[in-house]
Amino acid sequence: MIAKKYFTSAIQCITFLLILLWTYTALSKWSDPTSFRSSLYKQPFSKPFSDFIFWTLPLSELTAAALLIFSATRTLGFYLSTLLLTIFTFYIAMALLGVFEKVPCSCGGVLKSLSWKQHVWFNIVFLSLSIYASLIVYRQKTRI
Repeated sequence: MIAKKYFTSAIQCITFLLILLWTYTALSKWSDPTSFRSSLYKQPFSKPFSDFIFWTLPLSELTAAALLIFSATRTLGFYLSTLLLTIFTFYIAMALLGVFEKVPCSCGGVLKSLSWKQHVWFNIVFLSLSIYASLIVYRQKTRI
């Protein structure tokens, strides 16, 4: 009984944090689209791929937030969150390892002020939370 309350509280807290993260990051990108597009063009991507990211990244972030809001789609929201955070963390790790010649951060808002090392740790924490929540939800659904 206590474990179930703990897991329910943990899921609610993680859900809230991820909704806040995705909503904030998407809206910060859309609040200054010129700056966001400009920073994407400075990434080691082709211009067409940067244009693709310009539209799909904020939409993916908002989709993750929306999926997390409803209990019926929350599991998908955790999976999408895990996927996005894995991609972001891998990309930042590649930047830290010097795979790219020069990589400016195209993050928005407060995250823009983080160093690459701080950013990778931030992502690892949120990635861990998302994976943890996914596992809890999966275990709850597979129990009879």
